[in-house]
Order: sequence, then C-alpha cells, then structure tokens
Amino acid sequence: RIGMGFCVGLHKEAAIVSRLLRKQGFEVVSVACKTGAIPKTKVGYPEEMLLHPETYESMCNPIAQAQLLNREKTQLNICFGLCVGHDSLFYKYCEAPVTTLVVKDRVTGHNPAAAIYCADGYFRDRVTIRED
Repeated sequence: RIGMGFCVGLHKEAAIVSRLLRKQGFEVVSVACKTGAIPKTKVGYPEEMLLHPETYESMCNPIAQAQLLNREKTQLNICFGLCVGHDSLFYKYCEAPVTTLVVKDRVTGHNPAAAIYCADGYFRDRVTIRED
C-alpha cells in the first residue's frame, strides 16, 4: 500500500504515476496538499498577500497529508512535488518511510539537477560559485 502526498499544481502528473503504480498491482492512496481546505486568512495571512486577493485560497497542510496516510496504514509514502519546508513536515509526520519522486522546482520543470548541470554553461551568468 503506497501513499502519495502531492502538490495540487502537479495533480495531472500525480494521477499518471498513481495509474502506473496501480497497473503494477500496488494499492495507492493519494492526498493533495490543500487537504482540509483551511483558508489562508483564517490563520492570519493578510488578504493583500494572497496570490489572488478577494478570492478563496486554501493553505497547504503537509501534516494533515501525513496524518491521513498514517490513518490509511500506508507502507511506503511518496513525496510528489511538495514545497520546500512542506516536504520536511511531511517526512517528519509520516509513520511509513518516505521517498521523493518529484522535487518542486518550477524554473527547471521540476528538475533541479538541471541547474547543476548547466552551472558552467547556460546558468554561468546567473550563478556565482565561490571557490574557497
């Protein structure tokens, strides 16, 4: 039984992975980052700081994602594109071991290693690497 905590921004990709795992015989339980649908403003987030002020915006809830997967008794969990920091909370509160399948990095299409591979080329002017 595999659990997947995923970012709603990657819901299509998470659905594909879930389908592939099911085809291989795994039972998959997935939980979106916005689970619980708690409004950002309810916890003191100012309206003017919302991405789209005067709209309803839910905050992410990685601890609830972990708790829901714990309740489902998953045996292995997948972290799928959770924000930095949110992923750490997800790892901490999951009872089953966690592996990361996708790291969120919108700049490189969720492939943060691309910046490393391009550090001496394309990103040379954007990245300063000090050699001490």
